[in-house]
Amino acid sequence: TLREPLRVSAKTAEKVQLAIKQLGYAPNKSAGLLASGRSRIVAALVPNIANSIFAETIQGLSDALQADGLELLLAATGYSLAREEDQIRAVLGWAPSALVVTGRHHSDASVLMMRQAKAQGVPVIEMWDQTPGRAEFIQIGFNHGKAGRAMFEHLSQCGYQQIVFVESSVVGDLRAHERRQGFVAAGAKAGKQIRVVKAPQGEPMAAGRKVLQGLIDARALPEVLAFSNDYFAAGACLQALEQGIAIPAQLGIMGFGDMPIAGQIMGGLSTLAVPRYGIGLSTGQRVLAEIANDRNANVVATDRSALSPAS
Repeated sequence: TLREPLRVSAKTAEKVQLAIKQLGYAPNKSAGLLASGRSRIVAALVPNIANSIFAETIQGLSDALQADGLELLLAATGYSLAREEDQIRAVLGWAPSALVVTGRHHSDASVLMMRQAKAQGVPVIEMWDQTPGRAEFIQIGFNHGKAGRAMFEHLSQCGYQQIVFVESSVVGDLRAHERRQGFVAAGAKAGKQIRVVKAPQGEPMAAGRKVLQGLIDARALPEVLAFSNDYFAAGACLQALEQGIAIPAQLGIMGFGDMPIAGQIMGGLSTLAVPRYGIGLSTGQRVLAEIANDRNANVVATDRSALSPAS
């Protein structure tokens, strides 16, 4: 019941769980690890736990894993490849059932550890990203360059000519930089020169406010601002409200992510929706499928060995 709950009937599982509660029983995870060689933990590395984009993804991942009694071991990389490398090394020491990382950009040492884990039968999944062409690891997400192009195409169809793209100043936020690259490349293809401004470090909504005020002070306000996420855009909207700038009559503003705040700012912020929860849920479901495939392969191998003649 504890190790493979899906193989036990609901009635039996209920009786076992009742006995567990009455006895105050807690399973010895170390003993289980020694017996199976693999823990009941799925290790997941995300850039930021506080960010609602990743919070919803984590929830989706957790919801999927609970179906098989797997627990989530979570770590935040802070958008640092070096920190991610240390965390991968640490979590693999717990012999996880699967390793989930965010994005496809990693240090050479991280890639080597991921390859070794994959070779040992540990599913390795890169979520929130997608490589054009063939990927080395399982990927569940989308291409950020294409997302940036989609943002530009929407604004172009709206008739905007003077466009400024505001990107994250976090060096390690590589997916945001890829959205900017896709946006600028689409603009160049359409014959438009896109001005790029970096948001200052700090709380995203405050940073969005500062970006807009800086453009106002410099008398360099464009027709539309495209931000690398909705928090920057929401801050700019609030600053525009305080300055008496009508949105979108005097200034167009677009974000990315379709976060909850996007639906509450000035009647609704223009944004690009991404399946935050769905990415986590699909990742968890793929983890379960990979574990089930490995389990079935082991059963077949055991059955075949049992049929082999004794030496």
